[in-house]
Amino acid sequence: MAEQTEFDEDDIDRLRLAIGRSARALRLSTPDTGLTPTQSTVLFTIVRVGPIGVADLAAAENLNPTMLSRVIGLLAERGLVVRTPDPDDGRSALLAATPAGRELREGARRSRAATLRVHLDHLDPEQLATLHGALPILEALAQDLKGARN
Repeated sequence: MAEQTEFDEDDIDRLRLAIGRSARALRLSTPDTGLTPTQSTVLFTIVRVGPIGVADLAAAENLNPTMLSRVIGLLAERGLVVRTPDPDDGRSALLAATPAGRELREGARRSRAATLRVHLDHLDPEQLATLHGALPILEALAQDLKGARN
């Protein structure tokens, strides 16, 4: 069988739907945290890369300052993040996750990983090898897509 090297519109739609449906299913597999997807994403970024400045976080998440300010306020109110003065710039703040924020993120990560593990276990070795080989490509695609938003 010849290897297909181009994606037509149908292939692109199939890939987009598969990625979107997979992401949604994994989000839904997470116990309810009471956070919106945007709030979760911001918290998870703060946990992963924090402490982080507000401007850097806005750029990383492609959020406008007003929206980000509201999200940060809610996360701080819930005790999931703290703001501290930036030692390099007294006019700015750094955001860091609290132990509760890190615990919430880790619980969500474990839940999503367990869900994915169950479904990966249903694949045969050849499918797993193909999917494993596609990981660097999917990671690069995700990075390129993120860069295209900015």
